[in-house]
Amino acid sequence: MSNPGRLPEALLSRIEDAGLNASAPPQQRWVDGWLLRYSPGKAKRARCIQPVADGRLPLAERLALCQAVFDAASLPMVARLTPFSRPLGLDDALAALGWHRQDDTRVMVAPQCPAVAEPLPAGLAWQPLSAPAYAEVVGVLRGSSPTQRLAHAQRLALSPVPYQGWALQDADGQVLACGQSAAEADLVGLYDVFTHPQARGRSLSRLLCSRLLAQARAAGARVAYLQVDADNHAARAVYHRLGFADAYAYHYRSPLPHAS
Repeated sequence: MSNPGRLPEALLSRIEDAGLNASAPPQQRWVDGWLLRYSPGKAKRARCIQPVADGRLPLAERLALCQAVFDAASLPMVARLTPFSRPLGLDDALAALGWHRQDDTRVMVAPQCPAVAEPLPAGLAWQPLSAPAYAEVVGVLRGSSPTQRLAHAQRLALSPVPYQGWALQDADGQVLACGQSAAEADLVGLYDVFTHPQARGRSLSRLLCSRLLAQARAAGARVAYLQVDADNHAARAVYHRLGFADAYAYHYRSPLPHAS
């Protein structure tokens, strides 16, 4: 799937770049035109091959160099394949080598960032969170390991694109939902949106996202984007109601059948 809404290709390329910037970990290096990321965190986009340029080496030689990096980091080798991946035909070449396709994902875009936040219901508080606090909160909610939570906090703190993390809390201070925005020029991305399992079905994710988007719009953002699992139909329905539509798809491939 590529650009069903026919957004300008230049805009989609900028959104892809913004997503790469916002997910940059300190553990990364270049290998013959490919950006290798090997963070020990949970986010797969921060611990994979981002094949952004054609390069000059034969594919087998380049993959061997990448494998050495991931082996040294004790991580499975995974590649993220997008409409912008290079060289052309890479996805088919990896499939021919027996690499397994995983994690079908959609990049959704709202060409007009919503400007009006939904009102905050009585009994809920809107609380900003620092990078370490956010990584801990969302990590606990997701069941991330301490190592993954620490890596997430480090990535947020050192990100070239500033994040703003927020939580919806009840009267007892319990986090019911949380999310982050990362703004770059007139683009804003939503990241790590999560609702406590016991608080689902109350439209909290829509409330949280509307507030994140309205804040970003007030600060100059005009176009919003996010990344969501293709089979997360509940979340995708929420994002559709906020004005998002599918823009392009990506997936991962790995020599391992279940690289997590």
